[in-house]
Amino acid sequence: MTDVRDIAVFSGSAHPELADEVCTQLGTPLSPVRVNRFANDCLEVQLQANCRERDVYLIQPLVAPVQEHLVELLLMCDAARGASAGRITVVMPHYAYARSDKKDMPRISIGGRLVADLLATAGAGRVLTMTMHSPQVHGFFSVPVDHLHALRELAGHFRGLDLSRTTVVSPDLGNAKEAAAFARLLGVPVAFGAKQRFPDDVVKIGAIVGDVAGRDIIVLDDEIAKGSTIIELLDRLREGGCASVRVACTHGLFSAGALQRLAAEPDVLEIVCTNTVPIPHEDRPKKATVLSIAPALAEAIRRIHNGESVSALFAQA
Repeated sequence: MTDVRDIAVFSGSAHPELADEVCTQLGTPLSPVRVNRFANDCLEVQLQANCRERDVYLIQPLVAPVQEHLVELLLMCDAARGASAGRITVVMPHYAYARSDKKDMPRISIGGRLVADLLATAGAGRVLTMTMHSPQVHGFFSVPVDHLHALRELAGHFRGLDLSRTTVVSPDLGNAKEAAAFARLLGVPVAFGAKQRFPDDVVKIGAIVGDVAGRDIIVLDDEIAKGSTIIELLDRLREGGCASVRVACTHGLFSAGALQRLAAEPDVLEIVCTNTVPIPHEDRPKKATVLSIAPALAEAIRRIHNGESVSALFAQA
């Protein structure tokens, strides 16, 4: 039996519902956190449970307002370190700054690397995250990173359908590897969009590489924010003569009414995402399905705590 420290799980204010689910799966209580805002608008965080020599997990996705939740997470790390935590693991289901991964214009900041450095400086000894926008962001961290994905959860949902005429479509080649892995899990072919992004965030998909005529399409993306890429892809799929469309992603950010716009498309039968990002029940149209990744996060936490392999979770994926 592995000799491990006691576990303590805390949640910031970004997504306490997910933290509750994870703790239910682990069979451990969610420890309380007090967040106070001073008159000068500065935050103060107090972890209201013993951390000394314990294995501490801080659950906080970076979701809107991202900067508020980031500072809150940094303060939680600092508080745990100051309380003599044995090990501090940041459980960050959505890493918003993963999109800031390269210098593609002069004098531009690379936020993905900077925020990774901030987390390590604040005291994080390990990071557990899910489906980062760019795989190379993994290398920005100076501490170990366990990078999960939600392909099995998404595939489990779609296996209940008739997949005999189904094709998985990736909106662009950047997501091609994940789309191909997802298609293998379902035992269906895969196609790709040829996407270009222009100034002012204009997206154009010139063509689709692969056969979509008469096919039931599952569009797979890592995250959907404004939905402009998916709307553009729907036009190409219609031109290609597809039979139906379902949309799937890990991170359903759905900013500026994107979820409602996608649901209003008549040939979109369903929009599936996970709960890495909180989506209020009152904002979910009938076409929306939200899958829980709490069991996957809980199992990864259990394995980290017991010194077991996390990558073995995806041996069959």
